[in-house]
Amino acid sequence: MPPPELQGTDATMSAMSDVAVTDNEGSSQFEIHADGELAKLIYRTRAGRLVLVHTEVPESLGGRGLGGDLVQAAISKAAAAGMTIVPLCPFARSWLERHPDEAAKVSIDWAAR
Repeated sequence: MPPPELQGTDATMSAMSDVAVTDNEGSSQFEIHADGELAKLIYRTRAGRLVLVHTEVPESLGGRGLGGDLVQAAISKAAAAGMTIVPLCPFARSWLERHPDEAAKVSIDWAAR
């Protein structure tokens, strides 16, 4: 069973930059609300896999590392639930490749496209 912070809808978790990342399970996306804008990482879950579909960070929020915070939230969710990450999103895949210490925390299906 996932830890309390990952159970249910709208669980909030903290990433490395101390930004609150919300797992909006109803919309299947991790979210960061900042300066009236929404940064998000859309995902799908199926058969023990957390499929990272698309990361979207508004230009006005760029350069703050929010995309990485979203990917780290996905890593936390997958690790807690024993899921394999499938990085279909080019940004998420690239971030995981550039951060091997973080990527090593979970099983990743690099072959899936």
